[in-house]
Amino acid sequence: MKTYTLITGASTGFGKSLAIECAKQSMNLIIVALTDSGLIELGDFLKSNFNIDVLAFEMDLSTKENCNLLYKYIKAQNASIKYLLNNAGVLSRGYFEDLSEDYFLTQINVNVATPTILTKLFLEDFKTNAPSGILNVSSMASFFHLPKKQVYSGTKAYLLSFSKSLRKEIKKYGVWVSIVCPGGMNTTTGLCIQNRKLGWLSRTSILDPETAAKETLKSFFNKKEVIIPGAMNKVFMFLDSIIPTAIKNRLTANAV
Repeated sequence: MKTYTLITGASTGFGKSLAIECAKQSMNLIIVALTDSGLIELGDFLKSNFNIDVLAFEMDLSTKENCNLLYKYIKAQNASIKYLLNNAGVLSRGYFEDLSEDYFLTQINVNVATPTILTKLFLEDFKTNAPSGILNVSSMASFFHLPKKQVYSGTKAYLLSFSKSLRKEIKKYGVWVSIVCPGGMNTTTGLCIQNRKLGWLSRTSILDPETAAKETLKSFFNKKEVIIPGAMNKVFMFLDSIIPTAIKNRLTANAV
């Protein structure tokens, strides 16, 4: 049975860059993203330029039913998953009091439930195809507590904890779990404009998704547990470990 790397949220930004980097390594891909997101065009590009097999599924993975449907589609193609890259996510966009309950629920479903369910569904595939691996995409927001990122940070902190615990459980099967915590990235036009307005120090931490993806996959295939792309982001993590909480709270009080 042919093995594949499954990447969710693969049509744009970090997910697209991960897909291209995996294609460069001659890995067959299953890519998933929302309808009309450019996913089909990306799949055609990857197939024609890298001589790999690509299956593209346009789906909303915010429900358990659709996660199970994706599993059935993949099995119907006689495909088996060796690597799972849980990248799909819903970002933050405002203050808690201004956002709706439906928005929070969608954010929690996509950021928390979806990667958890997909990991469970394909666990037997990972065992069969060992050595194999799971990469969960968290965020540096899982370590910091910022305005406008309250629910988002909580979901990403879940992924960090979940990944570390699961890594210990399934290591015996030859399956490793890595968690990547990127900082800011120039993934969309809106974010590029927003990132240019940041202070000098913050701008030095912003990465292009291509750079972040290359560093992430190198660390992932070296089976690193927690991956922090970018030299400046590693500096921020070190400073976080030594700066007193009271000072950090003042520094982040007005952060967006």
